Amino acid sequence: MKKRDKEFISLLLNRYGDSLYGIVLRMMKDESLAKDVMQDSFVKIWKKGDTYDPRKAKLFTWLLRICRNTALDKIRSLKSRGAHEIQTGDSYVYDSRSTSYKPELMDLKHHLSTLELKYVEVIEALFYKGMTQKEASESLNLPIGTVKTRLKIGLRELRIVFSETQLIIYLFLTLL
Repeated sequence: MKKRDKEFISLLLNRYGDSLYGIVLRMMKDESLAKDVMQDSFVKIWKKGDTYDPRKAKLFTWLLRICRNTALDKIRSLKSRGAHEIQTGDSYVYDSRSTSYKPELMDLKHHLSTLELKYVEVIEALFYKGMTQKEASESLNLPIGTVKTRLKIGLRELRIVFSETQLIIYLFLTLL
């Protein structure tokens, strides 16, 4: 990746493309926009490949963050241009071919329900509604420090049940 090998980027697409596309599609709710975000994401991955540090994050987590941030940037730019709704037609459901993570077996809804409501509200705002911490702070009428603390505590509690990678993937794949 650091050498910008075209075969490596192709390998990344083959190995992780479907999972990443499924997450982006769920966020964007529009196939055309999701494809644009994926293309933009992989251009960023191509350009920033030399910055990846395996000591800081697993490869999938690093790729996922780039894709998620690119999708959030796209959503925000559409909102700022006055586009109030991204979804242009029917809702699309992603059918993942990956068998590594089965959301139905992880039962996040049950485990979220064991958390105090104040933590669930923050997790929903940040992960499912795509809000920034500042936007969540304003929407929930909370100081930004409180949002950060509740997120940290809520995720810590969920990590007791799930591995960190499972939790990250599940939060992106599952809608409450």
